[in-house]
Amino acid sequence: MRRFRLVAALFAAVLLAGCGTGSTEGTGFVTGDGTLTVLPVGQRPAAPELVGETLDGATWRSLDHTGKVIVYNVWGSWCAPCRAEAPELVAAAKATEGTAVFVGVNTRDTGTAAPNAFVRAFAVPYPNLYDPDGALLLKFSSQLPAKAIPSTLLVDPSGKVAARIIGATTQATLVGLINDLAAGR
Repeated sequence: MRRFRLVAALFAAVLLAGCGTGSTEGTGFVTGDGTLTVLPVGQRPAAPELVGETLDGATWRSLDHTGKVIVYNVWGSWCAPCRAEAPELVAAAKATEGTAVFVGVNTRDTGTAAPNAFVRAFAVPYPNLYDPDGALLLKFSSQLPAKAIPSTLLVDPSGKVAARIIGATTQATLVGLINDLAAGR
C-alpha cells in the first residue's frame, strides 16, 4: 500500500509539473484547468458590446453578429496551452461556420508581430482583437470573467453570456456547446 501511495504521489507530481509549461510570468493571468461553466437560460446576463481593432487593423463589433453564437477565445502568443488548443479552435470554427462567429482576444502581448506570427502559424481563419492591456476583457468582469489564459467565453444568439471555459478546450466541447446554444439551450 505504501508503495502504491508513493507511485501515485510521484505520478501526480509529474502531472503538475507538466501544467507549468505555459509561463505566465508578468502577465497577471494563470493557466486554467478546463473548468466549464454553463449558465441556465434564464440566468444569463447581457453580454457587453465589444468594439476593437483586430491584429490586421480592421474594426470588429460584436453588434454586427447578433443572432449567432459568438465565441471569444482569450489567448497570448507566449502561452503554451494556447498553442496546444489552436488547432482545436480552428477545427471548431470551420465545423460551426454559419452558426457561430469566432473571435480571438489577444492579450498581454507587446506589439502585434508575435500574435500575427501565431495566427499565421496556426492558420487561424477568424479575426483576432488586439487587447494588450485587457480593457476589452474587463467588460466581462461582472458576467463570467476570463480568469486564465486561455479562456473561452460563449455568447448565445440572443446576446447573453452563456458559458465559459477556463483553460484549453477541444473541438468536441466547443461544437457541442455551440449546437446547444444555437438550439436555445
